[in-house]
Amino acid sequence: MTLMDKLQAMRDFVAIVDAGSLTAAGTTQGRSLPTMVRSLKALEESLGARLLQRTTRRMSLTDEGAAYLARCRQILTDVEEAEGILTLGDAEPRGRLRVTASVLFGQMHVAPAVFAFLAAYPRVTVDLVLLDRNLNMVEEGLDVGIRIGTLDDSGMIAARVGEIRRVVCASDSLLARTGMPSHPTELADLPCVVFSGLTASATWRFEENGKPFRVDVAGPLACNQAAVERQACLNGVGFGTFLAYQVQPWIDDGTLQVVLEEFEPPPLPLSVVYPETRLLTPRVRAFIDWMKESLANPATTGAPASLDS
Repeated sequence: MTLMDKLQAMRDFVAIVDAGSLTAAGTTQGRSLPTMVRSLKALEESLGARLLQRTTRRMSLTDEGAAYLARCRQILTDVEEAEGILTLGDAEPRGRLRVTASVLFGQMHVAPAVFAFLAAYPRVTVDLVLLDRNLNMVEEGLDVGIRIGTLDDSGMIAARVGEIRRVVCASDSLLARTGMPSHPTELADLPCVVFSGLTASATWRFEENGKPFRVDVAGPLACNQAAVERQACLNGVGFGTFLAYQVQPWIDDGTLQVVLEEFEPPPLPLSVVYPETRLLTPRVRAFIDWMKESLANPATTGAPASLDS
């Protein structure tokens, strides 16, 4: 297998994993199914290792395949960046971008910005990966990430674009039953909807006169999905704590009320991040600039103008 054949086989292998099947990968690569089958077989034979376990219903990476996949992503990225050096003067961004964000924030704010970006730059394609966990961007071959919270990743460059408030909300029907709490400690005796998949109790964070403190809360419902927690609050099941963007439309129309605003903990940073080892190709630079402008909108970062931090 020549070097050029090996690089193409690596591209095919990564495409198969990302697409989930040989057929789908062939479609994205513009290659026939038999060609994809031969490419994968030749790659495995050249390596002397099985990369994918294949059955009639599914495919899964072997341990060797998982390790090789990470290296393939890095090698293909390095090749692409080396080629990109020759086109840095090209005014029009082109090529593929891999972008990651959390699920709900990605659906509500990142995806619409991506749609607009694609309309503005028709020669760019975007692979948008929405997961509620932080991926290793280098190993996964990701170009740009949208992160909420303090960044622990070493080797990442972060461009801070805003802040996300953490708010406690309740419906009018619930407040009619319980009254408006004047201090967070009252929540210990009030029904709360808990963001948790394992237990019906939780600890919520607050701040008073610059000093952080916590309140243990409990209630009739615990769930590991923010959308369900939000719906429970809308139905008057209990008080709920949210990142402001998760409930912004319902705050705006008055369906939910922000309570205990003066005790909110500090907002979380919203950042556009990318690996410091990556060359900023025209498409990556254009996308970062686009997202910085798109996500800096106060409507993205939380609560109405009168409540902005």
